[in-house]
Order: sequence, then structure tokens, then C-alpha cells
Amino acid sequence: MMDRRGFLGTMTAAMLLTGRLGWAADARKIEKIGVQLYTVREAMKQDFEGTLAKVAAIGYREVEFAGYFEHSPREVRTALDRYGLVAPSTHVDYDSLAEKWPQVIEASKIIGHEYIVNPEIGAELRKQPDGWMRAAETFNRAGEASKRTGIQFAYHNNWYEFIPVNGKRPYDILLEECDPNLVKMELDLCWITVSGQDPLVYFHRYPGRFPLVHVKDMKKIPSPAAAAAISSEDKFFPDMADVGSGIIDWKRIFAKSEEAGIKHYYIEHDDPKLAFDSIRVSYNYVRGLRF
Repeated sequence: MMDRRGFLGTMTAAMLLTGRLGWAADARKIEKIGVQLYTVREAMKQDFEGTLAKVAAIGYREVEFAGYFEHSPREVRTALDRYGLVAPSTHVDYDSLAEKWPQVIEASKIIGHEYIVNPEIGAELRKQPDGWMRAAETFNRAGEASKRTGIQFAYHNNWYEFIPVNGKRPYDILLEECDPNLVKMELDLCWITVSGQDPLVYFHRYPGRFPLVHVKDMKKIPSPAAAAAISSEDKFFPDMADVGSGIIDWKRIFAKSEEAGIKHYYIEHDDPKLAFDSIRVSYNYVRGLRF
């Protein structure tokens, strides 16, 4: 039978072990923080290289492009190298997935992209009864072509992919119809939250499908009617916030990053008042986050 001293010793060891495990579980952090350059698009138009220099000075090491502002692939790659940046991914429009696709792939290889992301399919195609199925077919074809060159294709969601159409969420259609090896998902963690869905449900249901995420925040969730009105008028959501100053529970989400398969985290703000201040505040929050 264990005496009192032995019992207390065992309990102390157990408490220490539990404490260490608890600390370890809460000590994970994001090593490389990225930014979606759409956030600083106005500055990019005026001073492409100067903007990249400011982004790097804040501490970012990864960027995601949303246009190259008339710079050639070689010029883009040179600028990235000059400021110690890499661009794991880029956004391209839906029309680029057809005749222009080989050129897009070639440019991406020069710049060093590992992923090419389509951010939306367009309102007209979405309105068609088979629009999302056709988009899935296009994504599979594009993904097969890019995969042969070592580049992964992905799709970036908006909020409306989670609104059921004929009883089915378009996002679910894409996940079911797209080959998981050819088409990955860049999950916008703000838009899925705006739609009322839980990203953790999708992480569990489709593990490893989300190598890229957009990290942006909201002060409050708009009603479905308000969201639809804002979207139809092509306006920005008014309650977008710097990361960490909104309502999204980032620790809860990032604690499941391994299940999701997240490799790249891109901070974004669609309509910041002061873009560089915004990406600095968001960077400092994410840099200090432990989960």
C-alpha cells in the first residue's frame, strides 16, 4: 500500500506532467505569417517594390498576390528575392483557367508559386442550374494540368458558397465533385463565419483539404439579408476588423490546423482605412498567438 509520502510524490509528478503537457499544447504558434496583397492593392498600384519592402519590414515572409500590376514574372521574382519574400500562392480569375492556363502556369513557375487559386467563379455562372458542377469540372481539368508541373490548384470561398441552392451548399458540391488531389481549398475563415458555418466541422469532415487560409476578422456577423444586400451592391462589409479585434476565436480554429492541413496563413482586410497600419496590427496579434 502506498504511504502518504509516496502518494504525494506521485500526485506532484502527475501535476507537473499535466502542467507541462498543457503548456506544450498551448505553445504552438504560426512560424511564417503571410499577407494577401489585395489588402495593400492601392499602394501596390503606386509603388510595387516599395510596398513589398514595407510588407517585409513589418515582418511578413510570405505574400499572396492578387495581380502583378503590369510587372513581368521575372520582375516579380526579382523583387521578392530582393526583400526576402516568397509567394507560395497567387489568385487568378476564372477565365484564366481556359486558354490562358498554360501561360498562367508558366508564369507561376517563374515566380515560385506552389499554388494557383481561383477566388470566385462569377455571378452569371453561379446563377445557372449546373453552374457549380461545371465549375468543379473546370477546376479538375485545371488542377490536373497544373499538377503535372508541380503546382497545386485551389479554390477560395466567399460567403455565398455556404448558402444552400436547391437544398445543397455549393461549397459541399465542390468538395464532393472535385478530386481532392487535384483541387485543394483556400478557406476564408471570415466568410465561412459570416455564413454561419463552423470551419471545424469542415476540417473534421474533409481533413487535409485546406492547405491555405485567409485570416481576417469581423466585429459582428451581418444578417443573411444584410449580407445579400451588401454583396448584390458590390460593396465591402462595413464591420470588417483587424485580426484579433473582432469576434472570431482564432485559438479555437488554429488548434485544429493539423487536421485541416493548413500550411499557409494569409492575413487580409478587404477595406482597411490605413492598410499598412492594419496589416501591422494583425501581424502583431497573430505573431503573439499561442494555441
